Amino acid sequence: MAVNLKAKPFYLEEEDIKWVKDTIKAMTIEEKIGQLFINLGKSTKEDDIRELVETYHIGGVRYTETAAEKIYEQNKLYQKYSKVPVFIAANCEAGGNGACKEGTLVATQAQCGATHSNKAAYEMGRISGIEADAIGCNWTFGPIVDILLNWRNTIVNTRAFGKDPEEILDMAKAYIKGVQESNLLACAKHFPGDGVEERDQHLVMGINDLSCEEWDKTFGKVYKELIDEGLESIMVGHIALPSYSQKINPDIKLDEIMPATLSPELITGLLRNQLGFNGLVLTDATHMGGLLSAKPRSEQVPGTIAAGCDMFLFLHDIKEDMQYMMDGYKKGIITQERLQEALERILGMKARLNLHKKHTQKIYAGHKDNLQKIGCKEHKDIAKAIADESITLVKDTQAMLPIDVNKKKRARLYYIESEPVCYQSGTDPVKQIVIDELKRAGFELDVNESYYEMEVKNSSPFNKFKAMEMPTVEEFKEKYDVVFVFVHMKGYAQENNVRVKYSSAHSNELPWWVREVETVCVSLNYTNHLYDLPMMKTYINAYAPTKECIQATIEKIVGKSEFKGKYNDNVWCERWDTKL
Repeated sequence: MAVNLKAKPFYLEEEDIKWVKDTIKAMTIEEKIGQLFINLGKSTKEDDIRELVETYHIGGVRYTETAAEKIYEQNKLYQKYSKVPVFIAANCEAGGNGACKEGTLVATQAQCGATHSNKAAYEMGRISGIEADAIGCNWTFGPIVDILLNWRNTIVNTRAFGKDPEEILDMAKAYIKGVQESNLLACAKHFPGDGVEERDQHLVMGINDLSCEEWDKTFGKVYKELIDEGLESIMVGHIALPSYSQKINPDIKLDEIMPATLSPELITGLLRNQLGFNGLVLTDATHMGGLLSAKPRSEQVPGTIAAGCDMFLFLHDIKEDMQYMMDGYKKGIITQERLQEALERILGMKARLNLHKKHTQKIYAGHKDNLQKIGCKEHKDIAKAIADESITLVKDTQAMLPIDVNKKKRARLYYIESEPVCYQSGTDPVKQIVIDELKRAGFELDVNESYYEMEVKNSSPFNKFKAMEMPTVEEFKEKYDVVFVFVHMKGYAQENNVRVKYSSAHSNELPWWVREVETVCVSLNYTNHLYDLPMMKTYINAYAPTKECIQATIEKIVGKSEFKGKYNDNVWCERWDTKL
């Protein structure tokens, strides 16, 4: 497909187009192949960065989040030593926290959806842009425009705006508007769309099983309208869309259906030709199971570019993957025409950002004066305001809210968390925020110790028995006025679906007291926990484990403010018992 650099989303002038064409023409084949890769930077050392960009000529980089000033200096080095300016990307799905450690987590996309207002999504994009731009980033991998059609899906859950394509479209536009105010490229993901099934493409090839007609009305509608409005880039997921693969290629066999990243039917046929996308296409991370299991690596690497992707995200081994790409070009898997198209889009988008002019002027990274804006009070206050608007009371069938702390002061806290990745690092630090905020609200708090905490303090085979210990029912009823259960389950690229899991078998965390003492259950992440906790009569979705969300939740529990967030019917998990 010919690239029109004068048209959207490039809008280049003749002199910029000349730079694109002349630069490509002057490149060696090694430099051209290098431009196809976005490296995951793990070192901030100057010598390592210089060797990386001068040896491999990478087109872009993402990096490991660390201190803002350190990243600022790192990003200057990437641009300084690159012959062609590089894309520097950040994963600002929820705010500037995706760019650096001090960055503001403004809101999850589910929070934005719960406000039913585009303002939250706009602020999420605006603050992401300010904080990412300050440290020299020029590209954000957001917004996520997946549609949570399957309530069981936890990889999308709080990362999606919701299940209504119209609302998702409006919020995606608002986010993009905010990001573009800082001259960052936006990137909608994960084409052709996640949220239809419950599996995670980090572990297995995802499958979007919608019919062509269903897809057109949902994901197709979202992508088409964003494309028509000038969306700059799209991240393609390791997700198959069999209905369209078979429609575009009626002779395709089931064992030939590939994830979109390897599917010319979906990238060239659907995304380029049918939807008319002229912008930049990149793969999702290529160390994910959905791609790794599809073909041998030597075929995966050049196969993504041959299928229509322009850039390849991350490398398994830099020398090996670069060689696989080179071999693919020499064998004709990647044609000269396809390589030229990819390069024109890559350099065209760099020209769209004026990176070539900044490079000439030796302007290498963001705005150091703006580092002070990262995590600033203004941004935190906006996060707090969004928390106030989004926290959602899903049900209170026992009519216990609000709680009068003067009458119900004696409280017990059970904190249900995921198993620590490393016991040496300790258990979830968010628990202490919950404890502090409940005490600040006036509760006399008694805190349950989980099996995980026992193991961190003193590993012992007897801890599993201690974690089962509990008082008599009458003692418990006499001692406590109210019980709080805060659930912070989290999972990423480890299991396909994350469910509530207690810290040990037959744990005293199992809600044995729920019919004895009034109980409030709060989820700090996933919105579908009623499936495992239908016995909870008062249940709240707080969407994120931030201090702002926790404070807002507790303020609403004690009646200092009203619940304003709205839920969709995914919260009921297609069960009748969850509503009781």
